[in-house]
Amino acid sequence: MVLEGLGKSLRNVLGRIGSASSIDDDLIKDICKDLQRALLEADVNVKLVLELTNRVKDRATNEPPAAGRSMKDHVSQIIYQELVNLVDNGDGIPLKPQTIMMVGLYGQGKTTSTGKLALYYSKKGFSVGLIGADVYRPAALDQLKQLGEKVGVEVYGEPGESDAAGIVKRGLEKFKDRKKIVIIDTSGRHALEDDLIDEIKRIADVAKPEERVLVLDSQVGQQAGPQAEAFHNAVGVTGVILTKMDGTAKGGGAISATAKTNARIVFIGTGEHIRDLEAFDANKFISRLLGMGDLSSLIELAKEEIDDTDAMQKVAQAMMSGRFNLNDMYYQMAAVGKMGPLQKVMSMIPGLSGMEDKIDYEASQKKLQVFRTIMDSMTNEEKEDPSIVKIKRIERIADGAGVTPHDVRELLKQYNQTKKTMTGMTKNRKMRKQMMKQLGGVDLDAFKDLQGSE
Repeated sequence: MVLEGLGKSLRNVLGRIGSASSIDDDLIKDICKDLQRALLEADVNVKLVLELTNRVKDRATNEPPAAGRSMKDHVSQIIYQELVNLVDNGDGIPLKPQTIMMVGLYGQGKTTSTGKLALYYSKKGFSVGLIGADVYRPAALDQLKQLGEKVGVEVYGEPGESDAAGIVKRGLEKFKDRKKIVIIDTSGRHALEDDLIDEIKRIADVAKPEERVLVLDSQVGQQAGPQAEAFHNAVGVTGVILTKMDGTAKGGGAISATAKTNARIVFIGTGEHIRDLEAFDANKFISRLLGMGDLSSLIELAKEEIDDTDAMQKVAQAMMSGRFNLNDMYYQMAAVGKMGPLQKVMSMIPGLSGMEDKIDYEASQKKLQVFRTIMDSMTNEEKEDPSIVKIKRIERIADGAGVTPHDVRELLKQYNQTKKTMTGMTKNRKMRKQMMKQLGGVDLDAFKDLQGSE
C-alpha cells in the first residue's frame, strides 16, 4: 500500500477518537499531537503540519457538528477534510485526445512512467503512440520499445539520430490521424542544465503539447517542491507524476510539497509492475489512507480488467444481500486475481483497508489458487449450499482436488468468515449506503458527502 506507515498512524488517530468516551479539549490536543507526529514521520513540511493541526484544533473546538452528526464523526470528518486540503491541488489530466510531453532528470522513472501512462490511456479506450526522443541515454529507445511491446502500443524512434525535435516532428507526422494520444519521452540530465532546457523548449515548440508532465522520484521528499517549481519556471510544467510511492517514508513530503506548487500531481507510481500507476485524486487517496476504502476505484479497476462486469456486480450484490455462496466466492477470487496484487485490492475495500500489514500476501495468493482448485472438484449443488458439505463429501472433494480434507475445511471456514464479515459490514447502514451507491456509479462528490453525512 502507498504510504503504509502514514496510513496506519492516521487510522490509529481515528481509532482513538472512536474509542473515546467523549470529545473534550484535552483529547483534541492529544489527537493533534498524534497527527503532528504521524505527518512529520512521513516527511511532511513542519510549517504545513502546524498549519493543519491548528486548523483541526480550531475547527474541532469551535465549529458545531451538523444536525444529527455525533461529535466523534464531526472531528473525524474535520481531519479527513484537512488532509484532503493538504494534498489537493487541482484536477488530473482530462481524458481526451492530446499530446503529452514527459520531462525529468535521470533516474526518476521517466521512461517507465511513459510506458505506464500508455497502458493507462489504452485501457481507457484511446489509441496511443509513443515517441522516443531521448537521444542522450544509451538504450533509452530500446527500453521504450520493450515497454511499448508489453502494453501493445506503437513506438516511433530513430536510432542514432541526435536531433530530438526533428524526431518528434516526424513522429507526430507518422501518428497524425492514427493515434488519439501521443506521449513523448524526452532526454534527462543529472541536473536542470541549460542544454536540457533548450532541448525541451525546442521539442515543445514542435509538438505544442497540451500537457508537460514532470516525473519525480518521491524519495526526494520535500525537495520535490523546489524541483517541480524549477522545471515549471523553465518549461511550463502542467502536471507531476510521483514515482516509487510504495513504501517510501518521504512520500508524504513529496506529495505535500508538490501540491503547494503550480504543478498539480496527476499520477502516482505505486510499484514496479506496468499497471502500478494511479490517477491522483486527493479524496480517494486520503480515504484509503484513513481505511475508508475506495470502492469507486475498485469498480473502475474491475471494469478495465474483467470482461463480465455484470456478473461481477451480481456477486457484489449477493455479498451484500446475504445470499453469498461458493459460486460467488469462486468468481470473486478469479476477479481479484485479474485485478492485480491482493494488497492493492484490499486497500480499496471499506472495512478491510488498513488490515494490509496483518496479512502474508504471497501465502494468501497461493491459498486462493488452492481454494479455486478445491471448488473445481465440487458439484454445483455443494457450491450453491455449502452447508451440505459434511465428512464424506469433504473426503471426496479432497481426493478430486489432490488436497487434504484439512484444506477443504479451511475453504469452508474461509467462506463462512467472508460471509459473516460481509453481513456485518452491510448491517452498518452508513457503510451499506456507501457501498450500494458506489456500485451504482455514484460520483466522487456524493461519495465525499456520504462519508460525513451521518
